[in-house]
Amino acid sequence: METVANVTERNLDLILHSPGGSAEAAESIVEYLRQRFNHIRVFIPLAAMSAATMVALSGDEIVMGQHSQLGPIDPQFIIATPEGPRSAPAKAILNQFELAKQQCKDTSNLAAWMPILRSYAPGLLTQCEDSRKLAVTMVSSWLRKYMFANDSEGPKKSEAIANWFANYENFRSHLRRVGRDKVAEIGVNVTPLEKEDDLQDAVLSVHHATIHTFSGTPAVKIIENHHGRAWVLMTHQVMLQPVPAPPPETPAAPSRAERRRLARGR
Repeated sequence: METVANVTERNLDLILHSPGGSAEAAESIVEYLRQRFNHIRVFIPLAAMSAATMVALSGDEIVMGQHSQLGPIDPQFIIATPEGPRSAPAKAILNQFELAKQQCKDTSNLAAWMPILRSYAPGLLTQCEDSRKLAVTMVSSWLRKYMFANDSEGPKKSEAIANWFANYENFRSHLRRVGRDKVAEIGVNVTPLEKEDDLQDAVLSVHHATIHTFSGTPAVKIIENHHGRAWVLMTHQVMLQPVPAPPPETPAAPSRAERRRLARGR
């Protein structure tokens, strides 16, 4: 909201580089931008993964280079374990539970499975199912309303694309890349970044300047517009100063009586 406050244009070019985040945050961003702009062209200079892929799929058009990538949108959960928190895909949790049900029919396997099943919080399995449905519902809705608004096959394409990106079985890892050719193959409206040299240079210059800023400053998140208005999240760096070691203790000088005793001993 801060960075679009002074933008009067109704068409937006969004340069997006992000590892992702929560689907709910992506929904808030998309719904707000769509109230402000009639047409959104999303540029992926390098990577827009997970929830950032969801944001990209809300655009009317996606522009990607040969090196650019989107990623799966299957939900991830943080599970508390005795060894500390662990991240796991929702579908992997569901698959593991089905495996446990089969193997625990043999009671000799219960001892091995109980520590794992004990970490499943109440409602976890239902949340796993519902979170995937939520991601598919949001993405298919955005595709239908924007990218395929004038396509008679829009509803069918939207549902197929959303389900493909949310299908854990297609990736087996939340970090798998989806390159431009594959994005186009499954029906997304994607344009090569290399199509226009000047545009490619401009987009990559912005991207490289941003990455240099991350490398040389405490900035960890930047949202900036073409009018110079920006919102920047900074980390608080804590400098740990080494504590000097105490000087070695100097033995106390012997007393006169001690010196006499030592002299007699010699």
